Amino acid sequence: MAATTAPPASRTPGKDAPRRRRRGNAAYVFLTPWMIGAAVLTVIPMLVSLYLSFTDYNLFDAPHWLGLQNYRRLLFDDPQFRESVWVTLKYVVVSTPVKLVLALAVALLLNTRRRGRNFYRAAFYMPSLIGASVGAAIVWRILFSSGSVIDQLTSAFGLHTGGWVGNPDWALMVVVALSVWQFGAPMVIFLAGLQQIPPDLYEAASMDGAGPWRRFRSVTVPMLSPVIFFNLVLEMIHAFQVFNSAFIVSNGNGGPAGSTFVYSMYVYELGFTDYRMGYASAMTWILVVVVGVITGVLFKTSGRWVHYSGEVK
Repeated sequence: MAATTAPPASRTPGKDAPRRRRRGNAAYVFLTPWMIGAAVLTVIPMLVSLYLSFTDYNLFDAPHWLGLQNYRRLLFDDPQFRESVWVTLKYVVVSTPVKLVLALAVALLLNTRRRGRNFYRAAFYMPSLIGASVGAAIVWRILFSSGSVIDQLTSAFGLHTGGWVGNPDWALMVVVALSVWQFGAPMVIFLAGLQQIPPDLYEAASMDGAGPWRRFRSVTVPMLSPVIFFNLVLEMIHAFQVFNSAFIVSNGNGGPAGSTFVYSMYVYELGFTDYRMGYASAMTWILVVVVGVITGVLFKTSGRWVHYSGEVK
């Protein structure tokens, strides 16, 4: 007699529904503190600032509705706004790629099994723990002032700046250098990405006669492109928000000759010095839109150069 196999027990459609419902309720309970914090600290202030951007508000009197007047004045009648945009764009265009290139270069050097690698990884990451702190910016300002060690060193090589922080042509480079010095966070992300690249790919490329540069171009960069994209977006957004370092290096006035007067410093001056909170809110929302558009363009064009594992192009 042929053995018969019993059919699998059918699952009742609604049998697991109570269990899933209980798990969903538990998830919402744990998420509730985060959702309350996000609403109170982020969503509601954003909506209030959006409303204030259409008003004349000085922190003391009731807001007075102006419509689009703040935006029209910023875009067409405020030369200081255009100057702060130009300074910020220069900072973003210079600091972001230099910081990422340096972070990737150091990550490549540290992606080895050499002795003491953990010490060097910690040492290179250390400046990122400081962040854009006031103390670091003050030290940076002293290091690049007139007569400092760095000023004397650059003068010995024929670069006479008369003090970087006091020279309009070089003051912004001090802020850029401070940002680039803190490359530890993208370096760690690059290092994690490098460790996920299969060694077999490098071995196959070597067997085909590829040298170090060819392996870097044909293996490392394509395999690391999602990480490069991630770091590019994050560092670009952070660069547009620069404030502390520029404020301290310029001694709070954006000098010399407005060379370090970045966008966030103008927002701060309008909102907390001139008490033109509505005008400052309009500036903030212009920055939000611009950063959103640039981020959207990066995501739109990422399909041409970002390669994900297992993806068919």
